[in-house]
Amino acid sequence: MSAEIGQFALVLALCVAVVQATLPQIGAARGNVAWMALAKPAAVMQFALVAISFAALTEAYLVSDFSVLNVAQNSHSAKPLLYKISGVWGNHEGSLLLWILILTLFGAAVALFGDNLPPGLSARVLAVQALIGIGFLLFVLLTSNPFARLDPAPLDGNGLNPLLQDPGLAIHPPFLYLGYVGLSVTFSFAVAALIEGRIDPAWARWVRPWTLAAWAFLTAGIALGSYWAYYELGWGGWWFWDPVENASFMPWLAATALLHSAIVVEKRDALKSWTILLAIVAFSLSLLGTFLVRSGVLNSVHAFATDPTRGVFILGFLLLVIGGSLTLYAVRAPALKPGGLFAPISREGGLILNNLLLSTACATVLLGTLYPLFLDALTGQKVSVGPPYFNGTFIPLMVPLVAAVAIGPMLAWKRGDLAGALGRLKAAAVLTAIAVGLAWWLLADGPILALLGVALVVWLGVGALVEFAGRLKLGRISAADSWRRAVNLPRAVYGMTLAHLGVAAMVLGITVSETWQTEVQQIVRPGDRVAVSDYEFTFEGAENLPGPNYMSLVGTFTVTRGGEPVTVLQPETRSYPNPPMQTTEAAIRTTLGGDLYAVIGEPDGNGGYAVRLYDKPLVGWIWLGSLMMMLGGFVSLTDRRHRVGAPARARVPADGALAGAGD
Repeated sequence: MSAEIGQFALVLALCVAVVQATLPQIGAARGNVAWMALAKPAAVMQFALVAISFAALTEAYLVSDFSVLNVAQNSHSAKPLLYKISGVWGNHEGSLLLWILILTLFGAAVALFGDNLPPGLSARVLAVQALIGIGFLLFVLLTSNPFARLDPAPLDGNGLNPLLQDPGLAIHPPFLYLGYVGLSVTFSFAVAALIEGRIDPAWARWVRPWTLAAWAFLTAGIALGSYWAYYELGWGGWWFWDPVENASFMPWLAATALLHSAIVVEKRDALKSWTILLAIVAFSLSLLGTFLVRSGVLNSVHAFATDPTRGVFILGFLLLVIGGSLTLYAVRAPALKPGGLFAPISREGGLILNNLLLSTACATVLLGTLYPLFLDALTGQKVSVGPPYFNGTFIPLMVPLVAAVAIGPMLAWKRGDLAGALGRLKAAAVLTAIAVGLAWWLLADGPILALLGVALVVWLGVGALVEFAGRLKLGRISAADSWRRAVNLPRAVYGMTLAHLGVAAMVLGITVSETWQTEVQQIVRPGDRVAVSDYEFTFEGAENLPGPNYMSLVGTFTVTRGGEPVTVLQPETRSYPNPPMQTTEAAIRTTLGGDLYAVIGEPDGNGGYAVRLYDKPLVGWIWLGSLMMMLGGFVSLTDRRHRVGAPARARVPADGALAGAGD
């Protein structure tokens, strides 16, 4: 009966969503307090019903109920428990149900934690959130029912895609969806504000915590997916500009721009129209990613194979949401009153530069992702847009952005002093010059772009620390006074500094690992020795071993350096019977200094095996930097000023020097 309970709960959730989307909106228009008050309990009830439905599907997977078609197609009785659970969202229907669960979770969170929102705005936000829910609930019920029965039930299931049978893939989709769907709240705030015709600093203060939460979760989801591709696919890379990778990266770029643009609205009551547009675009790009993954237009290890009917439904919903919101924006945005004026050289000017570069970068990724699809649809011509295009267009935009990140926080609001800001960055400039000189001397054969990367790392990292030290007045006042200032600093300052240092760490990892890695591909036999950079890999042999639900070919490499033992690496090639597929499990020895990476392939029939061996210096800093960025977002989220509905509370020390801290 669990499948029927789950199905019925979804139908009830749709009914509640219809009520939530209509009556509170009408009540807000008419000033009917009772109708507006319906929005909050309806949002909580909708979440509870979807949670019951999701629990019912999870129970069907746990007990291996193969009378449910979804379970029979994506599970197997021999699967480990973790992959039975992750199998719930490791398919089209289940992933959509997870999407709806998170969508309603955010709606319930707004209802429960948005007590200080004006009743009219709260009702409209929750009504728009429910409209999105109606679209996805109809999609699931009409085209992608996860509870369809199978009669007669098979004795066992087909099994989960082996590529998804990995701990990283068990947690990657939930984090990614928390980011994707979290942007629905900023979209709902934007549409509600356009309907209400009022956008002010209070609105920006309310929308920023939701943007921060979505951005932090999306950062974590993208980083987890990148690391999974690095160690699971066995190709030695961490980012391939795959269209589905781009589908998650584009909303992240838009959300990053939105996060900085909302600061200007909150502090200076400016850029209101632009911030509303970014909120619409960010969630629209999330919906675009949903269409790309589920429409069948892409062939990707990330994409779900679906029939064209589902793609048409999503495309129609996509056009309705994006077209409707942009039409509303075109009608209502011109009526928004412009905010305060400011000089080009100012904190506002720096944030505008940030937005322009991020938006342009997002547009270049969007063009490279969609152009092959449009060309194929219009002319039937097949073209491939790969890393050379993206690297050639994206990186030149990121260089000035990273350079400007160190300068922006040094500028004052309204009118800044560029010479003064650069003067405070003298230490960063000197250390940058020293670092580039050392890199040039030690690595004379290194490319110019690598030296530029080193310069950006030191400039941004030292710049962030200099800006933080300036807030504490280190060296200008006593240590005790600096400590008191550190205690009184808003947490958003710590979050911003940590996030900017994370960007520097990630750029360092990318620059060094991509420029100075060593790769060797060859056939090896037991006893063969292979030199990789300063290391020597000795192949001890390979053997076939059974796994929980697969057979594994395990190779063994003994790694030494200067004759001293370093580690033993055991890469695998796994063969799954249900469904039949082979996967690669790289063996990685990770340190702060870099990774030793080994992959074993098929035997050549003559006692040899194809292997790929790498020395990847500092590659782990890519994910260390991502972790720092995510933590920076969550630390900022704990700042009382960023909580939903919390009024701004000025904390000015005796000298007033902390005014505007954390901006």
